[in-house]
Amino acid sequence: MQNSTVTTPVSQQTAGLQRKAAELGKLVVRMTAMAGAGHPSSGLSLAHLVTWLMYRHMRYDPANPWHPTADRLVLSEGHAVPIIYAAYADLGGAVGKSPDEAQPLRPADVDTLRMHTGVLDGHPNPAEGFPFFDAATGSLGQGLSVAAGLALAARLDRSKRRIYALIGDGESREGQIAEALDFIMDHKLRNVCAVFNANGQGQADFVSQQQSPQRLLAKLRAYGWQAVMIDGHDPQAIAAAFKKAERARRPFAIVACTVKGWGVSDLQHGNWHGKPLKPDQLDAAYASLDQMAAGDERVEVGPPPAPLPPPANMTPRPDPRSVNWPSFEETMNSGGLGKDLEKGKLATRQAYGATLKVAGDLLPQVVVLDGDVSNSTFSNIFAKAHPERFFEAKIAEQNMVSVAAGLSAAGFIPFANSFAKFLARTYDQVELASISRANIKLVGSHAGITPASDGPSQMALSDVAYFRSYTAVRGDDRTSPLCWCYQPADAVAAYHCTRLMLEHHGMCYMRTHRPSVPLIYAPDTRFEPGGFQVLAAGPDVSLVTAGYMVHVGRQVLEMLAKQNIHATLVDAYCLPLDGERLIEVLRKGGGRTLVFEDNYGGGLGAAVAEAAARDCRVTVSTLCCQRFPRSARGEAEILDYCGVGPGQVADHVLAMLRRPD
Repeated sequence: MQNSTVTTPVSQQTAGLQRKAAELGKLVVRMTAMAGAGHPSSGLSLAHLVTWLMYRHMRYDPANPWHPTADRLVLSEGHAVPIIYAAYADLGGAVGKSPDEAQPLRPADVDTLRMHTGVLDGHPNPAEGFPFFDAATGSLGQGLSVAAGLALAARLDRSKRRIYALIGDGESREGQIAEALDFIMDHKLRNVCAVFNANGQGQADFVSQQQSPQRLLAKLRAYGWQAVMIDGHDPQAIAAAFKKAERARRPFAIVACTVKGWGVSDLQHGNWHGKPLKPDQLDAAYASLDQMAAGDERVEVGPPPAPLPPPANMTPRPDPRSVNWPSFEETMNSGGLGKDLEKGKLATRQAYGATLKVAGDLLPQVVVLDGDVSNSTFSNIFAKAHPERFFEAKIAEQNMVSVAAGLSAAGFIPFANSFAKFLARTYDQVELASISRANIKLVGSHAGITPASDGPSQMALSDVAYFRSYTAVRGDDRTSPLCWCYQPADAVAAYHCTRLMLEHHGMCYMRTHRPSVPLIYAPDTRFEPGGFQVLAAGPDVSLVTAGYMVHVGRQVLEMLAKQNIHATLVDAYCLPLDGERLIEVLRKGGGRTLVFEDNYGGGLGAAVAEAAARDCRVTVSTLCCQRFPRSARGEAEILDYCGVGPGQVADHVLAMLRRPD
């Protein structure tokens, strides 16, 4: 795909690049010196590559970074961001959280680097008003996966936009880079170009020989990529490499040998990683950069080529809140679960899979990723109905979540699925996605201890506590949390909670369980964000739980009733919950409350206890797994082994009631 707007020979195209790179270098050393922090040496190593991409090669409009077919740039080595800020300010690129409030960034604005009142965060952060980027980066190793998500989105949109990822040589040791290389080859994403900045230095020392330019080149070719090695400060070599990338029939990578601290002699001696110059060193740095640019007086690099017009056949994206959903029964039948429904027992993971399939029927922007367990998460129901929007990530969950973040940035609604336990290895990727305010939906099956015979390596026991921490932070609208966390107890609840996740623009996590369970709720039961259900009302004591443990709670009610103890049972299916309304329910339930869970502490019990701390008339005890689980022959056996079986919960309630207030 050649760029029709470039008509001059390569020798003239690249003639002004050296001077422009030096000009941008001055802004890099200035902004980091003024901030007293930053990574000027890393930014300078990318000076020529960024100049070529942003002034000559990428098809985009700096004044409209939201353009739907613009080429995209992902800076995986996020600490090098000053060089991007410098180029964008020089081009007058638009900043702001929406087109309505957009303002041009000017060179003088770079002095606001790292100010909490500005848009120039220390690492890429589009949510704070720098829309040229699509995702937060900085925790290394994730950017190539984000680029893969953007590339998948371009394919779905039938867009010819290309995606460029700048990756550090040191971060290439991260396993997620290998996951992304495989994924991009699996899905034949020829619209991705990966550029490895091989400056030879990490933070504390030189990179390993395993990350040398020669080894990187060999690894990339072994993965099946077309790859070349160039001098990353040679304008003609850069131009030729990117021209090859556009013509490549396979994913293309450039290993660019660069100098950390290029153009500034002071930054090339000793370890300057993450260390800015002092203000009194700037004049010498400017002189050094001027010397690098001297003699380069031919054609300046010009404005970037305009993006292509949007494809005429782009699929419209309806509002998830406006579609007409079929009933619960119709949804289960559509997903092939009619016979299971007739038996009156379904696993929440099954109901989720059927609902996900119908979501795909109704909403063309719904896409699904799975980590080689789709026949367990039941996302395979969606895969059979919508194969073009199902992406198998294989056993590479970290890559899967970052790919989802890239798809979200392009306007899709990705659901990423695995065992809840395996999603635990993605918590870093989840956090970066939350910084981006990514509209991703994470669904972990086989949650809690009910996988039983599989043993603790397959059980998610800390996921509620982890995601609950995100529910305590308010999102940009100051009303919704950064993440909603759902724990449906039956198929009806799973159907409704999946719909709630779709209707919310932002991150959500839902845990589903493996065992098939009877239906608790009528199909038209109302579920809402922050809500809970009162399944029984009794004046003596209150029980609060969620997910599979709601069924345990119903057994506990019967045991207590035989001793003439009438309890309130609350299904707290959502976090955060409406604390004030819950406290009113608990007060009517006698004030004494037991929260019990089949996982570790810090989750639901902690949330209820914090709500109760604001009202001295309610006291809360918590009960979670009392010992480390192991394999067991069935749910009842593992619940008893871990101290959260029905009889043990009932005994805990009786002990509570015997204690004086």
